[in-house]
Amino acid sequence: MTARLRTSTTAVSGVAVVGLMTMSHMANDTWTALLSPLLPQIRDTYNVTIADTAMLVAILAFAGSMLQPLLGILGDHIDRRLLAAFGPVLTALGLTMIGYAPNFFMLGALIMLGGLGSAIFHPSGASYIAVSARPDQRGLFVSIFSAGGTAGMGLGPLLADALSLRALPYILPVGLLLGAITYFFLPSSSSAIRTTRTLGDYAAVFKGPVRWLWAMSVLRSLSSVSYMSLLGFILTARGQAWHISPSLAVYNIASAFGGIIGGRLSDRIGRTVVLRSSILLTIPIFIGLVYSHPGQWWYYPLTALVGAMVMANVPVSIVAAQEYAPHNIATASALMMGFAWGTSGVLYLAIGKLADLTSPITAMVAAILVLLPAFFITIRLPEPERTTRIG
Repeated sequence: MTARLRTSTTAVSGVAVVGLMTMSHMANDTWTALLSPLLPQIRDTYNVTIADTAMLVAILAFAGSMLQPLLGILGDHIDRRLLAAFGPVLTALGLTMIGYAPNFFMLGALIMLGGLGSAIFHPSGASYIAVSARPDQRGLFVSIFSAGGTAGMGLGPLLADALSLRALPYILPVGLLLGAITYFFLPSSSSAIRTTRTLGDYAAVFKGPVRWLWAMSVLRSLSSVSYMSLLGFILTARGQAWHISPSLAVYNIASAFGGIIGGRLSDRIGRTVVLRSSILLTIPIFIGLVYSHPGQWWYYPLTALVGAMVMANVPVSIVAAQEYAPHNIATASALMMGFAWGTSGVLYLAIGKLADLTSPITAMVAAILVLLPAFFITIRLPEPERTTRIG
């Protein structure tokens, strides 16, 4: 990246860029979080089965997560401002218009559009955060950006409850406005890459530390995905189903704060220190949470602590990947974000099968124990160099 662009981005950025990208992240993930709570309305409106609605969830997951690495490559090759601005616009268009699709096929197409918008935004938004921060700020900035997405995941279901399926277009202007502000506010990053790159160059990103960091992120994500998916079955079997939503709310809110704390700590004491300690310390308290119940006074404090600990290394892993691959930060970000979460979602099929064969608690403990190999993976990770030349 040229000195002129670096100076321009830094001048415009700081609190300004992290604030704008965090708002966009929150809005983007709010729209993607609209789908799940609206599935019963979709089933009734389009006269389809529950299995049909599961296809919509799969479409959103595939387009929004598994395609992120390919779109991260795009973000390393063209002006990221276009992607950061228009990604949330596409997400808003796709997800707020789902009540007006003329048929189920077009409904799937709209959800695909929304997922693509999300996949376009995430690696580019994370790249702008990295470019905007000094080396000793990256952990904090990326953690704030990540917290915006967590907040959006919590806000989406609330909006879905407040609005009917056909009232969703009322929030579409927010996406259009954010896209316009982002495009005209952010500096262009078109000069970030001046050399032609081959597929081999991009494949090289997935070598060395980034490959192991990705594997760690997948295992960590699997434990979190399993908890959020199995908690309902665990509490329902105990006759405490009314605690499902409050438990998840506490977990997600604490996750946002844990990410910010972890990111800032990594700026001060090192990326690998936070990665190792957060994973290792999580294992015993996570198992303790699984065997606790809401009638015990420590249940909700422990839920908050687990949420904070599990997610404390999410922004740290993103920053570490960017520093391991400073010239391919969008691709590296995508690997740690959508691709890791998407892969963990596929692996969750095995955890779900184990829950059927044994019990949800047994399957959840198994999902927690995968954090042990995740910890040993972090042992082999070198501390990334905090270079100022990133982008």
